[in-house]
Amino acid sequence: MNINNGTDISGINHLKQSISNILTTPIGSRVMRRDYGSNLFNKIDQPINGELIAEIYLDIVESLFTWEPRFELEQVAVNGIEKGKITIDVEGSFLSNGEKITLENIEITQ
Repeated sequence: MNINNGTDISGINHLKQSISNILTTPIGSRVMRRDYGSNLFNKIDQPINGELIAEIYLDIVESLFTWEPRFELEQVAVNGIEKGKITIDVEGSFLSNGEKITLENIEITQ
């Protein structure tokens, strides 16, 4: 179901929505699925350095590997880290047909 208008979605559109949802959902925030989501929220407002960037990449890889088996992650780019916000791009392939997927400017905010 499309989170914006309630219509049915499937295929690549559903996959894109799922990836965005996984990355923007804090672990522990879902009542019946406490381990669903990502740890990216814990990275907001931390000192910006190479270690933080590496942790962001790791969190993205772990979350998508765990929660989205239809997707093969190929590239992650951290576009910006500002007060209260991390912006990322994600690229990969839809495993059912090999189609390339790019999600740009996913915002993780407090």
